[in-house]
Amino acid sequence: MIFRSLGLAAALAMPAVALAAPSPLADVSAHLRAVETMTANFVQTDRNGKAVSGTLTMKRPGRIRFQYQKGVPLLIVGDGKALTMIDYSVKQVSRWPIGSSPLGILLDPSRDLGSAATIVPQADPRVLLVAAKDPKHPEYGTITIAFARMAGAPAGLSLRGWTTLDAQGNRSTVQLSDQRFNVPVSDKSFRWTDPRQQGPRR
Repeated sequence: MIFRSLGLAAALAMPAVALAAPSPLADVSAHLRAVETMTANFVQTDRNGKAVSGTLTMKRPGRIRFQYQKGVPLLIVGDGKALTMIDYSVKQVSRWPIGSSPLGILLDPSRDLGSAATIVPQADPRVLLVAAKDPKHPEYGTITIAFARMAGAPAGLSLRGWTTLDAQGNRSTVQLSDQRFNVPVSDKSFRWTDPRQQGPRR
């Protein structure tokens, strides 16, 4: 399965009591809360090195669309409750709860990262890596999310991509480019045509 496999400082007087700097996970939470919509181009690479491209549309909470390049008969859509993968070549539709997918951590800005995520140490201070999994359901797999620290981006972070690893060891990496945050996104973007019947689905 293709889908399974990255300021301006204010000049302030020094306070009498120094406040603790926000933790990196707090920065990530702030970013997720600040981003209501996002569009981007993506390149997805599976464990065999096969790469496909497409466009990503996201609208929190819970909605996402992976529109693959021409010639790839797959579509993945999150409607707020479930992720649906449609394989038009064989007219097959698979659905699973968003919470059962590693992507759930990206699609739910209210989720408590402290119980599911850890910071991966990085030598480059411009890069922030977050590894996350559901401790109660390791079978859901893990996700490592890459952010770049960028002045002007929501909460100072820009989502650059992620790598997922399922319980069977299948790895998939998604790299983003041309990210646009908080742009208008219609709810119609998350409809899809069911190959088993006529008409669009929500």
